[in-house]
Order: sequence, then C-alpha cells, then structure tokens
Amino acid sequence: MIETGMSVFFGLVVVYALFALWLGRFSITMPMLFVFAGAFFGAYGFGLIEFSFTTPDIERWTEITLALLLFADASTLNFNQVKDDASWPGRLLLFGMPLIILLGGLLAFILFPDERIGFALLLGTILAPTDAALGMPIFNNPRVPVRVRRALNVESGLNDGIASPLVVLFVALALEEMGNIGGNWVASALSEIAIGCGVGILIGLSGGWLFRKAAEKNWTSNTARQIGNPALAMMVFFGAKLLHGNGFVAVFVAGILFGYATQNLLHEATEFTEITGTLMSLFVWAIFGATIVIPLFQNFNIKALVYALLSLTVIRMIPVAIAMIRTRTRIDTKLIMGWLGPRGLASVVFTIIALEAGHEANVPTDNLVAMAGWTILLSVLLHGISALPLANWYGRRLESASPDIPELFEVPELRTKRKAPFSVDLQRTE
Repeated sequence: MIETGMSVFFGLVVVYALFALWLGRFSITMPMLFVFAGAFFGAYGFGLIEFSFTTPDIERWTEITLALLLFADASTLNFNQVKDDASWPGRLLLFGMPLIILLGGLLAFILFPDERIGFALLLGTILAPTDAALGMPIFNNPRVPVRVRRALNVESGLNDGIASPLVVLFVALALEEMGNIGGNWVASALSEIAIGCGVGILIGLSGGWLFRKAAEKNWTSNTARQIGNPALAMMVFFGAKLLHGNGFVAVFVAGILFGYATQNLLHEATEFTEITGTLMSLFVWAIFGATIVIPLFQNFNIKALVYALLSLTVIRMIPVAIAMIRTRTRIDTKLIMGWLGPRGLASVVFTIIALEAGHEANVPTDNLVAMAGWTILLSVLLHGISALPLANWYGRRLESASPDIPELFEVPELRTKRKAPFSVDLQRTE
C-alpha cells in the first residue's frame, strides 16, 4: 500500500510540474493543490494515501523538511543588504511577532480557559510564523513596492527560526502545568536551546569557512557543493539532537553563520537545499490534507474555527499595525502587510511536535490540533485565493500615489524565500 501512496504522490508532483504556470494563473498554489489532493486520496477519501503524522518515519520526514528550509532561508539572507533598510522587517520581528504570540495566546486562553497559559502561548507561537510560499503573487509581484515585499520576505525567512526556541519553551511549560513532567522545565528547555545554539555556531562557522576555502582553492565542484550543503544542514540537525539539543534552533543559527562565513557567495549550492526541502514539503502538505482536513469537519469545533478566523485577521493585523506606527505607511499598506501572514510549513511541523509531546506525556491535544489545523487550512485556501487579486488591487492604488511615500523608497531587491516554481504574469491576469 505504501507503493500505491507514493505513486499517487509523485504522480501529483508530475502533474503540478506540467501545469504549474497555468494553475498559478488561477491562484492555485502548491500547498493548496497538495492539501486537497491529500484529503481526496487519503484515508478519509479514496484511501490511496494512508500515511499519518503519528508514524515515526513521517514525523522525522517533516522535521527534516523544515530543517532544510530553515537552513536555506537563514543562509541566503544577505544581512549587508537588509541593514540598509532594516526598520520595517525589524519592526515586524521585534514588535509585531511578540505581540502576535501574546494576542494569540490571550484569545486562545479566553476561548479555552481550561487549557491554561502554557497551551495558549504554545498555540500563539505555533501560528506566529509566516510562509511566503502561500502568497507568491504578492512576494513576486513587481507592482508591489520592493520595500513592502522585502519586509514581508525577511519576516517570513526569519520568524520560523525565531519561533523554534519558543516552541520548545512553551511545550515544556504546557506539560509542566498538566503535571506530566518533573524537574525544572525552564532549565530543561533552556538547556535544549543552548545546546542547539552551540552546535549551530560551531558547525555553521567552521562548515562555512571550509566551504568557502574549498571553493576559493578549487578543491571542489559546484555539484559537490550542492550535495554537501544539505548534508551540512543534516549534520547540524542530527548532531544537535544527538546531544539532546534542539535541531531547529541549531540549523537556523548554523544557516545564519554559514551565510556569514561564506560571505553569501554560495547561493547556487543553497538553492539545491531549498529545492530539496520544497519537494519534501509537498509530501508534508499531502499528509496534512490526508490526516487532518477531513477530521476537522467530522469533529467540528466552532470555537476552534472562530479562533482560526481571528488568527488570520485581528491577531495578525493589530500587532502589525502597532509595529508600523510612525512609519507614515498608508492604511492599505498596513492592511496588506497584516493580511499577508500565511501560516505554512513551520506551523504544520510545530503542531506535529506539540502533538507528539502530548502523546508521549498522555496529554490530550484535540483542541490544539483543531485550532492550528483550521488556521493552517483556511490560510492555505484564503491566502492562496486572495494574493493575486490583492496584489493587483494594491498595485493599481499605488499608481496614483505620491512618489514620496515611504513605500516607494528605492531599496535593493532581495531573493524571495521558498520560491514557487512558477511566476505569474500579473499584467495578463487582471
């Protein structure tokens, strides 16, 4: 039966590869296609895809997928370019993201008071990271000002790595509140984070230096570097886990320092890591659809759906508006930046981590899975459908705007994180 499921999955990948541009013109994104294909062919549909997130091999697959993309995102971010206009992404990350976690936690606690503070903060953190892959028509649209796109791009590339240690911390807090772990939960969580940082620093710096020297002295080839790049990321991830550290923190730190040590000169090698992670992410989306989507309707939870709608709107929009105070940005810009907080792969993987921790500690996780599941599902659908028309609407509004507005300040273009393998011609789709 595994062969059947894998055949169906890779067949879907081939279909998408053949019609990616055409599908993109109808706002059908990669995650959208594979989520609904997973639901259609999964155990609750035709039963051709019977994998589950609770299977150890699938859990490891999802972890490796996020680890590869975390490393790729972090290592390709050129801080020398970002520092020239760090204000907007800095505001989103330093002010907006903590407010999103706190507001998300507050509303989760109000809706589910029996779940306690740890659960609420954990859910807020799981749903704080954004994913550029769900909103490509905005992130790739030349009619949307570069400054807006790069702020959202940098935020998307870094917030999942920033969220990783917080997920560790709040999982420990949630379990401690339920009386299912002993000892000092803070010390245990901080130790895991510290070990991850240490492994990431050591291997990221040394690995980046070795790769740069090997390239400079012609000891290696482009193909070999492309193979070695994801291998280095996996070495960091599993090395941290071997030492009882957090692998996600490790690869995120290692990616940043790898980019620094290589002086951001090995983009072609990192692109292979990103493409590999992107292919693996399609399987994660298919399993999400096969495992979670249909049960959301079968075990319908109205409060979970309400929370999901709040998470996609006020929980994101209010903190973004607060973070952008005194930037003189237009109201429509704040609305666009607030709405474009798609919850993607990082939220799926963090949900699985919380689910597994709950199972091991014999703690119920139904509410967490329902709230995170509805939020991610609605994000895949609503952000995918709305990104293209919103990009066109916003672009038209800026055509009559004053050239002196802060949105139109000239700043360097940045490489888009987690590129979708198509580029829609927006001029032809209006």
